[in-house]
Amino acid sequence: MVSRSSHDRRRGFALLDAILGGALLALGLAGLVSLSQRSLAMLQRGEREAVAAAMLDELLAQVVTEGPNAFARTRSTGGRMPEPWPDWEFTVEIQTGEVGDPFDVMAMVRDPEGTAFRCATRVAPHDDQLMPPPRAPTVPLDRDARFEALENGGRTDG
Repeated sequence: MVSRSSHDRRRGFALLDAILGGALLALGLAGLVSLSQRSLAMLQRGEREAVAAAMLDELLAQVVTEGPNAFARTRSTGGRMPEPWPDWEFTVEIQTGEVGDPFDVMAMVRDPEGTAFRCATRVAPHDDQLMPPPRAPTVPLDRDARFEALENGGRTDG
């Protein structure tokens, strides 16, 4: 019968301990690499969302500033974004209602990967779209006569 010494058993345990430690280290490193990749993907997605939000804000600000009717007449309501984002696409949809009602405006941008980002709002019509009544004085104003009356009223004759 062969008996093993305690020294042989310790060497076998050390080898087993090194193998298990290496396996656990490999699992930990694999998890770290996976988390790093996910973190990078989320960072890139957040960057695209921030750029899309800025583009949507710019498009809707132009509609509000120019007025929905003027925007639709003077600008393109779809196509590619200008530099520095020529690989992004945009669309602006303006729905009109009754005279004086707000316009429903929906802006959409699409990133190079094909993800669409949308924002919708209501825009009040500008004064030229409401057709306000003409403003004119009810009594004609004679500026020369008013000036002479002020001059004569300020003199003292004596």
